[in-house]
Amino acid sequence: MENFDVIIIGSGQAGTPLVFKMAAAGKKVAFIEKEHFGGTCVNDGCTPTKAYVASARRMWDAVNGKGLGVIIPEGSSVDLKKVKERKDAIVRKSTDGISKGVKDDDNITFFKGEASFTGEKTISVNGTGLSAPEIYINVGARPVIPDNFKGFDYLTNQSILQLEKLPGHLIIIGGSYVGLEFGQMFSRFGSKVTIVEKGPKIIGHEDDEISEQILGFLKEEGIEFHLNSTCVKGENNDDGSVTVRLECEEGEPEIKGSHVLLAVGRKPNTDTLNPGAGGIEVDERGYIKVDDYLETSVKGVYALGDCNGKGAFTHTSYNDYSIIAGNKFSGESRKVTDRIMTYCLYTDPPLGRAGMNKTQATDMGYEIMEAKIPMNKVSRALEKGEINGSMSVIVDSRTKKILGASILGVGGDEIISGILNIMYAGVPFTVIRDSVISHPTVSELIPSMLEALKKPSDE
Repeated sequence: MENFDVIIIGSGQAGTPLVFKMAAAGKKVAFIEKEHFGGTCVNDGCTPTKAYVASARRMWDAVNGKGLGVIIPEGSSVDLKKVKERKDAIVRKSTDGISKGVKDDDNITFFKGEASFTGEKTISVNGTGLSAPEIYINVGARPVIPDNFKGFDYLTNQSILQLEKLPGHLIIIGGSYVGLEFGQMFSRFGSKVTIVEKGPKIIGHEDDEISEQILGFLKEEGIEFHLNSTCVKGENNDDGSVTVRLECEEGEPEIKGSHVLLAVGRKPNTDTLNPGAGGIEVDERGYIKVDDYLETSVKGVYALGDCNGKGAFTHTSYNDYSIIAGNKFSGESRKVTDRIMTYCLYTDPPLGRAGMNKTQATDMGYEIMEAKIPMNKVSRALEKGEINGSMSVIVDSRTKKILGASILGVGGDEIISGILNIMYAGVPFTVIRDSVISHPTVSELIPSMLEALKKPSDE
């Protein structure tokens, strides 16, 4: 048994900074990673996919110049191998930086392998026993693979990023973040794309308006959708193609394509961790139960990132790290419930979300006021020639504080931060309504929009 001050399992966006923080404080740290440094975000998530989104945008620019008076000769095409090489170089720079930092730090002992609890605060990795008074779990999540697709030649968000030739016809199972982002980028690259969603709308937890607008501009780009469609199974064909069989209300009961991407959700990587042996409680979906300070059912053992069910984003994972670091080293009392949920959907245009949407606020009993404006009324969007989407803000009519906002449109992924800052400040919406914002920008319409707040029933 090797004894350490701290054991950290997983090198995602919470685990990695915590390793270096602990080591800098003089702690002897055991750092365990079974796959690759950086976790999902760096290797299979945000970093590589946003690099692909950028390449897809360049392709869109190349074939859509006519409307702005720019005539680009026909013949533009995507070299997916070059796109992949650029992505790989960006990823490698990040992972190499982490690797060097770990090797150069005498307080960090790295173990490559899969960790498993053998008892309370004891871990086994590659047959070696480790123990520490503090353990931090950051094992992340992985794609859900439905039983009816096992044994079938499918792609996931990981394997699709390894392709070097464009799919002729990419069938995507799942109409939420992963499916929509990959769908648009590969459609822009030149693949035919069909998205299958079992629900009546895409990104089902968003307000209907947002869902319908995104569906509209993706259809305009040529993506086909099958809604209210349950995938019965996938079949490999003798000619190398694939067939997806559906139970659906409309359309053909089967789709034939070249590739299938499964994007139906993710599940926590806790099943191989053997948490029960360590006395650590998990819920019915496998997420590790934690309190407001991220501590598990065992004192001194914490769960961070996707595996705790408190957020499935890089920024929530990093915030988990910030909570732990602030409380441990700075005497703070930070909590998970302090944070306001925010996220983005990186279609083009992107969706930036903060706080609650209108449906959630209404269901929680708030009496709300709403302000909204379509992007085709925003001068900067018109000047850019990018008028898809809309902006909306909901306000608590009693406290005058912003409850939530949606910015679907050019720059929405960045603009949402300005509203989020007002929400964290706890000040009324009038602070941003009465502010002066530079012209010409998309953001300058937010104060004007807030001047027209009204109850939804007033429409």
